[in-house]
Amino acid sequence: MEYGLLVMGAPYTSAAPHSALRFARAAISRGHQVAGVFFYQDGIHNASTLMTPPQDELNMRDAWIALHREHGITLDVCIAAALRRGVMSEAEAKRHGQAHFNLEAPFELTGLGQLLTLQQRCDRLVTFA
Repeated sequence: MEYGLLVMGAPYTSAAPHSALRFARAAISRGHQVAGVFFYQDGIHNASTLMTPPQDELNMRDAWIALHREHGITLDVCIAAALRRGVMSEAEAKRHGQAHFNLEAPFELTGLGQLLTLQQRCDRLVTFA
């Protein structure tokens, strides 16, 4: 079975990102595939390079990057939700006249069309809110 994940909760204020990460790892360990993760609403904060949790806590951004590196899972971030919340790539920062940016690869700013594509591609789209 091929899954897509929709993460709508912010790290450290919602259990959603951690639950989604555990779900992805469990699905993969059972022979399933995770086609991609789409971060929406407050879930976009999972992509911020400025997130610096205490050393004894899981760094959610680093955990998502590890999942991407180990399994090639795409990490898409809703551009409208991200810009609204001050999360942007270097290109978007330049485009909007901002001096700083806080989103880097492998996270990629995309539109809601990418979520629809993910939903159509997968057998199941699982939402973590």
